[in-house]
Parts: sequence; C-alpha cells; structure tokens
Amino acid sequence: MSSWSPSEFFESRRIGNATVTVICDGSFAWAPRIQAPEVDWRRAMPEADADGVLPIDLNVAHIRVGDASILVDLGFEDQPPALQAREARLRRSPGVVAGLAGIGVRPEQITHVAITHAHGDHFAGAAVERDGQMVARYPRARHLIGRADWNGHPTRNQPGSLLAMHLGTIERSGLLDLVDGDEEIVPGVTMIHAPGESPGHSIVRVRSAGESFYYLGDLFHHTCEVACLDWVPAGRDSAATLASRERLIAEAVPANATMVFTHQPFPAWGRIVRDEAGFRWEEV
Repeated sequence: MSSWSPSEFFESRRIGNATVTVICDGSFAWAPRIQAPEVDWRRAMPEADADGVLPIDLNVAHIRVGDASILVDLGFEDQPPALQAREARLRRSPGVVAGLAGIGVRPEQITHVAITHAHGDHFAGAAVERDGQMVARYPRARHLIGRADWNGHPTRNQPGSLLAMHLGTIERSGLLDLVDGDEEIVPGVTMIHAPGESPGHSIVRVRSAGESFYYLGDLFHHTCEVACLDWVPAGRDSAATLASRERLIAEAVPANATMVFTHQPFPAWGRIVRDEAGFRWEEV
C-alpha cells in the first residue's frame, strides 16, 4: 500500500483561478470483483493477490475558489471498529483535517461539502463525537448528496448504522441538502449526476479560466476500467455506470481536463486520453 511522511499526504494544484488539493486519508485492501474474465482482469491488475484483493488509497479533494471552500467527500471516521480496520488492512494518513490544516483551512471555514455517494468511506468523516454526542465536523457547511442515495439507502432508518450516525447527524443539524440531477454549488463548480456506483452517485467539475478539473468519486476504481469502460465491479449498475463514463469522456477528454478518482494511488492526478484501442489513463 502507499506510504507517506506527514508532509506528503496532500498536494495542491492550480486549475485556472481555483486551487484544488488532493488529501489522502489512508489506504485499505479491497476485492473489486470486476465483471470480466479473470485472466483479463488479472493481467490488467497485477497488484491483486491470489484472492483478488488489491491495495487502494482513499483520496478526498478540497476546492478553493473565490470565497468558497469546498470539501469533496469526507473520508473515514476517526476510529473505525478494530475488526473492520484489521480485515481491511487499513492504514491511516494524518487525516483529512490535518491535510486541510496544512493548506490553512479550519473545519469551520468549509462552506460546502459535496458527497459523491453514500458509501461509508466517502461520508463517515461527516460527524465527530464530542462530549458523548455526535456533531457535524464541518459545522458551517452545506452538505450536498444525491437524493436517491439518501432516500433509498437501506440503513437510513437503522439507529446505530454508519449512515444514521454520520449523515443523520448532518440532517438533524439542518445542514443536509439533497440534490436532483446536476447542480451548481458555486459559480464554476458543479455536481454532476453520474449514477452507476449508486443511484445518486455524482462527480464534481471545476471550470475556471479555461481549465477544467473533475473529481470522479467511484466512477472508476482502477485505471484498467478507463481502458475497458464496460468493466464494472460486482453489485453496481453496469449500464448506468457505462453511460456515466461515456458522458464524462465526451465532455472531459476534448477539454484535456485534469481528473482524480478516489481510489487511485495518491496523489492521483491524471487525465483520460485517446489511444489506438480507445482510451487510457495518463498520470499528470
């Protein structure tokens, strides 16, 4: 899995007049169960072990543009259950809050939180326990998530579930906004509905001074999925994922956009480019 020193888990780049920072919250082990012939996906993912498990990172993004301070995804909770951490071979970086501090941002300065989808590794950092109560970690931020992920989540009404504890805290605090379709967060920064990983999955686009950046969430999990657009992990909506990927490519490739997806090894910057076979991921 990736390694880092305390000063090497976040990295910033300028996108036009915006500053985008990628923060790695840690690494863990995951078996994607790609829906493709095993001989093919093993050739494309040589880092997978005999059980099909491979190491992946967990990257979130911060966008600073104008007066807006936008966090995209939230990372892990502070202390995942020990069994869960052991089974996932979880390694933590200094964390999202430490990464924000490294660029001079305090939690109370975050104005918006865009949550790509309601999987625990993307929202569990929403709330923190203080004096025996769960409170919003980013208390002044509007938290946006696709309505389909909130309304349709199977554990939403289960007390003690990760969703109820963390995003439930945000809802009770009056900070949760449900998004339908595409929605502009602030001028130049837009949540784009990209279902497939989940019904409400979104990606985030930044356009500034002629440049573009996309945070892709789990639209892709591994670079091999860029070359093989119909390769989708088990349990996802394959047709919707393919349609969302094709929409992104039609828009972002001609713009030569910089991109990051959540589980690419830190620092994760790249772009999708054409090649003789179709498309491929290129680190930048």
